[in-house]
Amino acid sequence: MGRVTARRRAEHVTSGGSVSRPETLAVEEPLEIRVNGTPLTVTMRTPGSDVELAQGFLLTEGVIARRDDIARVAYCRGATDDGTNTYNVLDVTLAPHVPPPSVDVTRNFYTTSSCGVCGKASIDAVRTVSHYSPGDDPTTVTNATLSALPQQLRQAQKVFNSTGGLHAAALFSADGEMFVAREDIGRHNAVDKVIGWALEQGRVPLTSTVLLVSGRASFELTQKAVMAGIPVLAAVSAPSSLAVDLASQAGLTLVAFLRNESMNVYTRPDRVVR
Repeated sequence: MGRVTARRRAEHVTSGGSVSRPETLAVEEPLEIRVNGTPLTVTMRTPGSDVELAQGFLLTEGVIARRDDIARVAYCRGATDDGTNTYNVLDVTLAPHVPPPSVDVTRNFYTTSSCGVCGKASIDAVRTVSHYSPGDDPTTVTNATLSALPQQLRQAQKVFNSTGGLHAAALFSADGEMFVAREDIGRHNAVDKVIGWALEQGRVPLTSTVLLVSGRASFELTQKAVMAGIPVLAAVSAPSSLAVDLASQAGLTLVAFLRNESMNVYTRPDRVVR
């Protein structure tokens, strides 16, 4: 397995002069996800929790709906010309009853660390393929509980503490208990790792949960929450207009600018009990 951090030298410059010193950086490497032996997508990620990442990605893209839809996940040996295992190619074998994904010109499965679902056609496409409906979830959460979540996530960001270069996502119960937290160079990867963990634990659909992300609430992160059946998505930064539109149509509670005791609730404010 590749390292999560790496050391590189940098010239540290201040008003008093400069000094050459080693710095700790977050590792960024490509992960190719294959389905039944056929390449499907490449994402730039921080190594670690790759099986969770692949499973979460396939669920949030509508390829699978539950853990039983996957028969096997394994790194591909001999992925290079000399036959070595780079741990950067992962093959997912679907269960016999699951049809393989169709990749055509309307879907772009190439992802980077800044964009998770480039090429997604529309909000209607997300709603059509989702197996779960967060709008039907009766969960409520207090504003005090929401206010306490960012500090819990920050304390769980171990690699961020040494690199300052990773996004994070965490899954909580409605009363503020943290189930899992994951870090990654890509914000969408961090969310996929969290959802993949939940899939492995048999927790999907993720009813009565809150997903917290360390950055902004983009369309792709909102899409992933909807696809996993998460009723509440919270972000410490701003949402996008399309994220709010999707959350509104799907019945997802979208909270943003969650800082200290302040927050903006953009959709389904009835879930936030004051």
